[in-house]
Order: sequence, then C-alpha cells, then structure tokens
Amino acid sequence: MRLFIAIRLSEEMKKALVACMHDLKKQGVDGNYVPAQNLHMTLAFIGEYDDPSKVKEAIRRVPLPEFRLTLSEKGNFGNILWAGVKGNQKLKTYVKDLRAALSAEGIPFDNEKFVPHITLIRKVSAKKPYQVHLPKAEMTVKKASLMRSEQKNGKIVYKEL
Repeated sequence: MRLFIAIRLSEEMKKALVACMHDLKKQGVDGNYVPAQNLHMTLAFIGEYDDPSKVKEAIRRVPLPEFRLTLSEKGNFGNILWAGVKGNQKLKTYVKDLRAALSAEGIPFDNEKFVPHITLIRKVSAKKPYQVHLPKAEMTVKKASLMRSEQKNGKIVYKEL
C-alpha cells in the first residue's frame, strides 16, 4: 500500500485554499487541481510499504508539539504549484525527528529536503501570466496522520489509517 505521513487541514484552511484555486481557474490556469478533500501537507512520503503498524509506532514515538500553521507564500516545483506556510521551527524540528524515527525503524521514505507546502495544482499551465492570491488562513496542528493513497474509479483517494 502507498503510504505517507501528513498534516490534515482544517475546514477553514481548505476553504481558503479552494477559494485561491477557484480564482486561478478564473484566470485561465489549467492543470490537475487537487480536490478539497485531498489537500494536506506531507511530512514524509513513504510510498509502497506493507507494515502500517510499524509506521504508526514510529509516529507515536515522536511527540508532536502543538503549533500554528499559517499560509504565507506560494511556489512551485517544476509544474507543481503549491501554497507554503510561515517559517515554523516546531514543524521543522518535528519532521527531522519523525524522519529519524522512520530511519531507525528501517522504514524507507523520500529523503528530499523538507519544504513545508500544500500542493494545489499538478501539471500547471497558463497561456498568460497569473496572480496567486493566497487568503489569510491559519490552524492549530495537534497531530500527524498516517495516510494511504489509492485509486478508486480513476480518482486518487486519501484515507487516514
């Protein structure tokens, strides 16, 4: 099963991001828009792995300090457009400790540098310049979730385990 560890977003945060995506659509920005229910922030992408209980144990061993997540910037990785968050030392330290716990358990994960972001559009393209209007939104993060990604009827569905 395809697994990742993520922060699930509050309804308020999702609404703000959906408003931003609607605005981009109106400006003629094309691409694969992430459905509202799939918006999240990945902390560690594990990929194909068949022992979710081992991953849950690693998550349990690293206490998550409660912190505020605030939308603040936008960016892209190639043709992926994302919303970023204000610099957050608690988040960065937690991800470092979480990834160390995964390594200690021998759980494989994508070890790229952590850039806190929420993917909005994949394969983004536009015929003319556009503006990303990121609304003000914030939420309190209290937990990290182990998520499973699967295809159902040609759509990607995320489920918390």
